Amino acid sequence: MWSGVIVAALLFVGSVFIPSAFRMLLIVLLLASTVDGQVQHVSGHMNNGSCTCEVNTNMWLFPAVKYESTLQKVESCEDSLKLLQDQVDRSHQRLPEIHAVLNNITARLEPYQYLNYRGLYSTLHLRPLAEDLSKLEDDINTMSTQLNNDETERLSKEVSKLRRDVDKMDMANSINMKTMKEKLRKLKNSAVSCLSIPKDFKGKQRYCLKGLITNISQPVTTKVSPYGKNIISGSWGRQTQRDSEALNTAFWIQPLVHSHYSGNTLRVYQSYEDFMASANHQDFILAPSSTHPNAIEGPSAVLYGEALYYHCYGSADVCRYDLNSKAVARVTLPGITQAFINKFPYCYIDCRARSDVDVEVDETGLWALYATAGSHGNIVVSRLSWDNEAETLNVTQTWETRLFKRAATNAFMVCGVLYATRFLDDHREEVFYAFDTATGKEDNTLALPLDKITDGVASLSFNPIDRRLYMFNNGYLLAYQTHFF
Repeated sequence: MWSGVIVAALLFVGSVFIPSAFRMLLIVLLLASTVDGQVQHVSGHMNNGSCTCEVNTNMWLFPAVKYESTLQKVESCEDSLKLLQDQVDRSHQRLPEIHAVLNNITARLEPYQYLNYRGLYSTLHLRPLAEDLSKLEDDINTMSTQLNNDETERLSKEVSKLRRDVDKMDMANSINMKTMKEKLRKLKNSAVSCLSIPKDFKGKQRYCLKGLITNISQPVTTKVSPYGKNIISGSWGRQTQRDSEALNTAFWIQPLVHSHYSGNTLRVYQSYEDFMASANHQDFILAPSSTHPNAIEGPSAVLYGEALYYHCYGSADVCRYDLNSKAVARVTLPGITQAFINKFPYCYIDCRARSDVDVEVDETGLWALYATAGSHGNIVVSRLSWDNEAETLNVTQTWETRLFKRAATNAFMVCGVLYATRFLDDHREEVFYAFDTATGKEDNTLALPLDKITDGVASLSFNPIDRRLYMFNNGYLLAYQTHFF
């Protein structure tokens, strides 16, 4: 009973002097201070008509030490809670930023997800490897009987060693398959180079003897497309074949007017002056519509002599349109076993729609640059040849590089060497990679700057006549001078 009275009294006093939180703490301490929560019993006696008793108040002495200890714990807990609350608040503030970063990474990785579900990096099997090796052995044996020189002897020794390694692999899986695949790729490229490149082709252009490009000038030509800046994709340049008399000084432009990825028209100017003045041109209609099988798909066209070469619409073919006869010839690129539209375009940051096949020209002739599932998305270089007598377009040789095509914004050929560019910023590109078809060697240490007006590069082609690069830059037409020393 006395405990209840004393507690009530302390509550009353506490309501005046101490906060409610400490009041509750005090109640707990007081209750805990009694022995087992028992009420104290005392005996009283009558004294002059009044009942008196002695009460031991020591059991209700305020536990100051315990109170201080508990108070410190409460304050420490409050500090920890505040710290945790601050961390939670900061996390809530950063969550939108973290979500934005994750969404950006997801969006950038999305174009490459096909690597997981299209099987581009599926397990390599021994049987296809052995079949490729057998075909290579036959090719090298045939080549040895035709040439019989030191290079063919070296290749024969290398392929024999490779055969022994494959035979060992058949008995024990002790050799890394991917390493063997890379060796086979290099050997195939060496064999193709030995057969395909004429011994004197570098002598045809003296600057080829000086090696790789060492410098690229500022734009020497800057012009808005005659079709306006709304047409952001297409190709343009100077006619590229030296012995073409009729169109020796002709300039041309090919716009992609259908959704920026296909077209069916070609405009030709007889001179540079006419081109700059947008006067005295002749238009050619290559197909009935921009989606006809003979129409142009992607910014890939080149005017070589009196014919336009380009990627045929909706196919894995390269087309040749004869400006005189209006006839169209075509050839299917090797290694493409299924539809690959927009599967391996030029990308880096923003993909250029339908740029899967890129037709190029250099001193040695025509080339097609593309990628396949068999090459794991790396650029494949195929050499094209027009047979004038048979009037057929053929693929004569093919090389495989180690450059992932989606990692480049564009590419071009010079002296049998593939050069690739990548995005630096909205006003600069960089030539960063080279692959030499004559030797099979590559160089990924280049850093040649290439200025531009806007971010997008639709096409970039080399002209062996004036040694200039021609760029279609989102409606702007730019030309650069290349230097080899």
